[in-house]
Amino acid sequence: MWGLIDCDNFFCSCERVFRPDLQGRPVVVLSNNDGCVVARSSEAKDLGVPDIIPYFKLMEQFPNSGIVAFSSNYALYGDMSARIMAVLRQEAPEVLQYSIDEAFLCLDGLDPCKLKEWGENLCSKVRKWTGMPVSLGIAPTKTLAKVAVRFAKKYPAYKKCCIIGNEEQRIRALQLFPVGKVWGIGHRINRALEAMNVTTAYDFATLPSEKVKARFHVTGLRTWMELNGLCAIELDDLESSTKKSILTSRSFPGMIRQLEQIKTHIANYAARCAMKLRSQSSACYIVTVFVQSNHFREDLLQYDNAATSSFSTATASTIEIVGAALKLAEAVFRPGIFYKRAGVMVSGIIADSCIQPDLFFYNEALSRKYRSVSEAIDEINKRLGADTIILASQQYSEKDDDGKNRHFVNAINRRLKSPDYSIRPDDFTVK
Repeated sequence: MWGLIDCDNFFCSCERVFRPDLQGRPVVVLSNNDGCVVARSSEAKDLGVPDIIPYFKLMEQFPNSGIVAFSSNYALYGDMSARIMAVLRQEAPEVLQYSIDEAFLCLDGLDPCKLKEWGENLCSKVRKWTGMPVSLGIAPTKTLAKVAVRFAKKYPAYKKCCIIGNEEQRIRALQLFPVGKVWGIGHRINRALEAMNVTTAYDFATLPSEKVKARFHVTGLRTWMELNGLCAIELDDLESSTKKSILTSRSFPGMIRQLEQIKTHIANYAARCAMKLRSQSSACYIVTVFVQSNHFREDLLQYDNAATSSFSTATASTIEIVGAALKLAEAVFRPGIFYKRAGVMVSGIIADSCIQPDLFFYNEALSRKYRSVSEAIDEINKRLGADTIILASQQYSEKDDDGKNRHFVNAINRRLKSPDYSIRPDDFTVK
């Protein structure tokens, strides 16, 4: 049997752990630069708050609703996730973290007759030890466990743990489950299924296997097998594989015309790409930078451009990648444009153990120095919070009326960010 632990309204619940006064109140978490709503508490959903609604529209459409908004605090969310996973590893035979708020549990060896009681106790223990509400779905396959956990979330009578343990339960669950919500069925496949009058997971599971494979290939067939109780997704399939490219892109809080501010955002995006490379023990050969104007402002001059450069020796150094990205930003910048979005992509990715130094241009001492600096930055930011240490190019200076630089501002707008309670004890204040 397989279990799937899924945190309830994870981002919002993280904010509530250290703010008990928010229990029962509508809470939302915003995207980078406080742009759109990316997470909603149950109370916010009940108010009718849609997903991905811009923050300014949220305030206009829901005045006097008592909604509490937070900027994304990924340091807090990452630490709370680690605490939950630590509890799970103490209780389950095998744990595979699937995302920041989900984990698959291999339940081999546990008494099948006591799984319900064990699951309820596990959810209760996670809540007691971390303050985070979680739900558990248990089933013969991972896809069915995904189905079960949605019932555990939706219906309080399950006491946070739902089991699909026999054929009758499987059929009933699939008959009540929309096919578009099945794990592995995206929007494109869902549209094709709707055209075939397939609306529930049960409708899909009862299609002939030959028809499923011919229309939806091996991926669709795996999902079909899983819904029919046949394990087709191995743990190795869920392990995060090395990405072939990494993209970091954001819309700006407003429109930007100055090159220096564009470069500040580019530096932040490039630093993020470098950090992701190191987190998967990789290095890249190619850096690409792009900029875009505001396509929704047809009254303004429109502009899109991109540029690419390559390294003679693959690197994951923040200093090298940011330096290359800044030169590309200068190359693609055009005066007189109101810019709304930019991004950095690294590609040509290889394992850092396979780096082949360039025979003529490789400086081993300098490369070792850059690597040490990057590792030190990662360690400090991991211990003290994201962006504790950054490059100077990741900030821009604001000038006073006399034209003098008085202070520096980080390019990412997070005015509503909560304190880093769990990793900075001095920030802890119970309200």
